[in-house]
Amino acid sequence: MASMLTAKIFNISSKSNFKKVALDVFRFQAKNNAVYAQFLKHLHVSVEKVQQLEEIPFLPIQFFKSHKVVASKKKIQEVFLSSGTTGNKTSKHYVVEPALYQKSYTKGFESFFGSVKDFAILALLPNYLERKGSSLVYMMQDLIHQSQNTASGFFLNNEAELAKKLQKLDKNGQKTLLIGVSYALLDLIEKQKFDLKNTIVMETGGMKGRRKEMIREELHTVLCNGFGVEKIYSEYGMTELLSQAYSKGDGLFTTPPWMKILIRDTEDALTIQPNGTSGAINVIDLANINSCSFIATDDLGKLYQNNTFEILGRFDHADIRGCNLLLIK
Repeated sequence: MASMLTAKIFNISSKSNFKKVALDVFRFQAKNNAVYAQFLKHLHVSVEKVQQLEEIPFLPIQFFKSHKVVASKKKIQEVFLSSGTTGNKTSKHYVVEPALYQKSYTKGFESFFGSVKDFAILALLPNYLERKGSSLVYMMQDLIHQSQNTASGFFLNNEAELAKKLQKLDKNGQKTLLIGVSYALLDLIEKQKFDLKNTIVMETGGMKGRRKEMIREELHTVLCNGFGVEKIYSEYGMTELLSQAYSKGDGLFTTPPWMKILIRDTEDALTIQPNGTSGAINVIDLANINSCSFIATDDLGKLYQNNTFEILGRFDHADIRGCNLLLIK
């Protein structure tokens, strides 16, 4: 069943097609994911009666901190860990088929930017490299390999080398992707100013406690000025997912065909809001078939009519609000 569904996931061509595959994945996970099945039972959900995407209950993301969320009996091949902070539990994403993750991020990247082989990829992700189990490092390591460009690579504390390489690549007309965590990109432009013509600068969000948090508009303005570019791109992903959404500027994100965003009411976790309304973000990630494809995140956002969305912030007390009555022992 899982292999049949997997073949359909990356060939979705319409809204009706997405709905059909998503409902099939929901029924599969309701049967094969013990944690999700118990969650549905706790909510008194009749799986057979669920006929619309809006009727699917979304698993609070906190369950990845307290439970082993798996919908497969296959051997675990990778365990991705969230960064977390001292004293807090980290999320664990148990992955039985890394090839699904590889297919998802490769097809997702190429649907937005074209062939990976056209790029030199420079990854400035110091805080991710300093710990084990980062799904972002796993993805970038593979994309760097796929680029087949000898200039591609990771950078930790060698900012001078990165600046020199970035300028040389850009001057030579090489399409380049510089992806970095926000504070590291700010550190770079404080030491060196750029005037880039052939480079995409992409931030992955967050100051990780290294700098004062900035609103997106302010951050992007500073980065645009420092790198000499018109737009700052963004990536939206998380440990618990196998797919990413991307923004080509202005903070508006687009998902690949097998991923969808819904907005839920912040006071009633089971109520889906209409487009144009702000609320909490629910993610459908069909590539996550061997785990859970229906996740209620801690992020706040707004979904627009053209299916683009923006991130507005996070719950201050997300571990409690809206989820305390739904936790499974």
